[in-house]
Amino acid sequence: MRLINSTPYLPIVELTRGNIVESIHFGAAAVVDASGQLLASFGDPEAVTFMRSSAKPFQALPFVEQDGDLAFNLTPRELALLCASHSGTDEHVAVIQGMQKKIGVTEKDLLCGSHPPYHEPTAQALLLRGEPPTPNRHNCSGKHTGMLAHALLRGLPIQDYINPNHPIQQSILQTFAEMCGTTVEQVELGIDGCSAPNFAVSLRQAALGYARLCDPSGLAPRRAEACRRISAAMTANPDMVAGPGRFDLAVMGLASGRILTKAGAEGYQGIGLMPGALGAGSPAVGIAFKIADGDLSNRARACVGVEILRQLGAISAREVEQLTLHAARPIYNWRMIPVGEMRSIVKISNDTVFKKAFNT
Repeated sequence: MRLINSTPYLPIVELTRGNIVESIHFGAAAVVDASGQLLASFGDPEAVTFMRSSAKPFQALPFVEQDGDLAFNLTPRELALLCASHSGTDEHVAVIQGMQKKIGVTEKDLLCGSHPPYHEPTAQALLLRGEPPTPNRHNCSGKHTGMLAHALLRGLPIQDYINPNHPIQQSILQTFAEMCGTTVEQVELGIDGCSAPNFAVSLRQAALGYARLCDPSGLAPRRAEACRRISAAMTANPDMVAGPGRFDLAVMGLASGRILTKAGAEGYQGIGLMPGALGAGSPAVGIAFKIADGDLSNRARACVGVEILRQLGAISAREVEQLTLHAARPIYNWRMIPVGEMRSIVKISNDTVFKKAFNT
């Protein structure tokens, strides 16, 4: 398919009104197995973009690889929260506080800043109480608590734990690069919304990271075991990874361990399919895609995610129906009259390499 205006991105979601396409989101995607083979793509799989919070499982990985979760007696729910963009509910805060008590840090040690909870009822409740949001309500407070734990595990200072030159950030960068099949020098660095370092790699490299996270059998034993603990914690506790009404919770809650998903800001999405998710004997698959305009309305990414999973055969028609709030759907006006539809026009499963890899 021809790339529009020589950009990495193609039309990926349409919104119609009557018989006219009124709005278009552009995007690109890559589908990769754990050996690094590109199975399918949409747009340019070599498009380089920041993973934002989709990188969180890899940011927790070196801590877990050193058995930090075991050293601090963290539960799977707490481990899932290290990899989360949680919604700031009271339950999320309670789990964060319990984890911080185990580690020996407090909310005051976090350098993530504050923002209103993603969970609207919780945000409204705080407003009614006149209670300002604090760092533990920040969606990245689990990640930052994990970084503090990583520093303490290694006897390192915690005051500047987000400095890109801090030893734990250097360990995270090295581990991330290795998981994505690249080098530290080739990873583009930036500062995330929570002030911690963030990484830009190609969609293909990010998808490889997710494939390896779901099937780490080709990795060193300690890293492989750490990957298994992280993927098991996330898929078993999706309510810690995200929150009510959000794509990651909906998909992982429905998939019963077959699918791992982690959203990132600005329209980014990482997805991992566990071995066997596409049928008996099927390999693990990593998927990474980006909505080019950042999807600030938060309407395009989930629609694309559901459609890619449907086309790959990772979810059934019945499961698509259960994801109605996130899939292609009618558009209604304020009188609830249907006026158009939102639909993904991504085409990911007809790739010849993909068909050959899965003998279809």
